[in-house]
Amino acid sequence: MRWGRSIRFTGVIVFSAALAMGVSLPPGAGARAADREGEHLRTDVALTFSDEFDGPAGAAPNPSFWRYDTGGGGWGNNEKQVYTDSRDNSRLDGSGHLVVEARRNGTGFTSARLVTKGRFDFTYGTVEARIKVPAGKGIHPGFWGLGANIDTVGWPECGEIDALEVIGDGSQYHVGVHGPRSGAGSVAGGQWSRSAAGSIGANLSAGFHNYAVAKSPGSISMSIDGNVVQTVSKSDLGARERWVFDAPTYLLLNVAVGGDWPGPVDGTTPFPATMLVDWVRYSQ
Repeated sequence: MRWGRSIRFTGVIVFSAALAMGVSLPPGAGARAADREGEHLRTDVALTFSDEFDGPAGAAPNPSFWRYDTGGGGWGNNEKQVYTDSRDNSRLDGSGHLVVEARRNGTGFTSARLVTKGRFDFTYGTVEARIKVPAGKGIHPGFWGLGANIDTVGWPECGEIDALEVIGDGSQYHVGVHGPRSGAGSVAGGQWSRSAAGSIGANLSAGFHNYAVAKSPGSISMSIDGNVVQTVSKSDLGARERWVFDAPTYLLLNVAVGGDWPGPVDGTTPFPATMLVDWVRYSQ
């Protein structure tokens, strides 16, 4: 993904440093989650935040955790969807999942982009989400993070962490980190990137998988089902590439449609394009 209009992810998310940073969490957020399908949390870490997306079908996701980026106009990748806060595009399904859904709306498309901005962020620890992604030509689901200081410094100065992006048929994952170059500010071309892509040997849209980001001082690792697929370190950066990730990061979940990277939808693209999130958790 990329932030905004000038730039280029219920389930469970696991985070691990919010309490130390003074983040205010709702009652019960610090309790260890009950056993759920796909849970593989270590017993020697403290679960300090989780959303299991339990609630009645059609309900909104917990507003103590989630808010919305709304609007259209292309965003960073010249995308075609308009993001809304409508239950048509995001809701609980009554079976312990968050639904994030892109829908065809006449000649256009609507979708949802949920964020924990101002509700939850983390500096160090592990955030994990169990997700089943949609697939189809032009479909672009994501689970990702942006620096909590984005409103004051802009992108790429805030930094971006892409824990999961999938485009098209669901055969490959994409992960990556984007940061600023010195002297460039947030102007176009003022960013550095480290990315990785590949296959886990199964189509990602065929079932749920666990996607995680682990942040420690000077290092970020992404993993799928417990297997590390990329590590980016401060020590690996070039002379003009700056590390801005030892700072609070908030989360995003969205499904984009069309744009420069995935390309346009066509007659084979299934709608609605539904991402299911089983849980989101944070541990330290």
